[in-house]
Amino acid sequence: MQDNNTADRSRKIIRTSVIGIVANVLLAAFKAAVGLLASSVAIVMDAVNNLSDALSSVITIVGTKLSALPADRKHPFGHGRIEYFSAIIIAVIVLSAGITSLIESVKKIFEPTTPEYTTVTLVVIIVAIVVKLLLGRFVKKQGEKLKSDALIASGSDALFDAIITLSTLVSAGIMLLWNVSIDGYLGALISLVIIKAGVEMLASPVNELLGARVSEELVHDIKQEVMEFEGVHGVYDIILHNYGPEVMIGSLHISVDDTMDAYQLHGLSRRISGKMYMLHGIIMTVGVYAVATGNNKRTELQNTVLKALSQHQEIVQIHAFYYFEKENLVTVDVVPDYAVHDEKAFCHQLITELKALLPDVEVSVVIDHNYSE
Repeated sequence: MQDNNTADRSRKIIRTSVIGIVANVLLAAFKAAVGLLASSVAIVMDAVNNLSDALSSVITIVGTKLSALPADRKHPFGHGRIEYFSAIIIAVIVLSAGITSLIESVKKIFEPTTPEYTTVTLVVIIVAIVVKLLLGRFVKKQGEKLKSDALIASGSDALFDAIITLSTLVSAGIMLLWNVSIDGYLGALISLVIIKAGVEMLASPVNELLGARVSEELVHDIKQEVMEFEGVHGVYDIILHNYGPEVMIGSLHISVDDTMDAYQLHGLSRRISGKMYMLHGIIMTVGVYAVATGNNKRTELQNTVLKALSQHQEIVQIHAFYYFEKENLVTVDVVPDYAVHDEKAFCHQLITELKALLPDVEVSVVIDHNYSE
């Protein structure tokens, strides 16, 4: 089911990119024809520029095709992360366009020129603006719908082209009507906006490759869904790794009563991992923490440790309590607040407090971290 969804997503991304290529090629052909008929070298060169604009769509298609390659021995989780590289390349193209535009705009501030527009060039500019606005909006909307950074970047690229062309037209009109040149200033301002957007476009795929924190909504949903299983008292240590927009590998721990046998735990973990894959496409490994029950030393120690640690406001989570009877050793994991900077000193403090309460027992406190919330 997930594979079918992935294939359908890839088809839609490629189809959208093909539309982008066709639109740019048709626009280039229109500009070239008008440029040749009007003997305008500028319009013909702009047509060539439109052909280069189709490059971002080609990159998206190539990236999507490569990311759909099946897993192999060297890449057991598939090639989905290639999509992030596609988005990075397109973001760099946008950044380059913004920087080039900024340089040219600054030149115009110091050396303003009077624009010369004919009816033919105005028609070409207006058509280009309309086509680019419609194309950019469509491609970007599809990118957001399909969660494709490459499509979003490609759509943004088209929109920025339209904005740059529109700003040139507006500044030319002001120059012709009031003899005031704002071409350079307006161009510089828009160039800075494009550079800022390019940096933001670059940030998203780079963060994914670096291992960005997953959304709080997804973590909240996972916790709620796992807690619905009978016998689960808590969900901890959720760790998720992206291997592309459609592939996620993860792990979590659940706390259950220590009376549950291995066969029951096996069935419970299989049901949880199955549900995570069905609902989210996550290949999830499920670990287990046993909660001490009954009237025995293990339960008494557990209650003493949890009660003492819960008095610390800087501790946001306590889990994984375990008593090793043979070694007479108690271990417990705590997740401190971000306000705790010296974890080693904090851990020593907690161990000292617990040893005062349990003088005849060895104590080990593990400082854990929350990787998903």
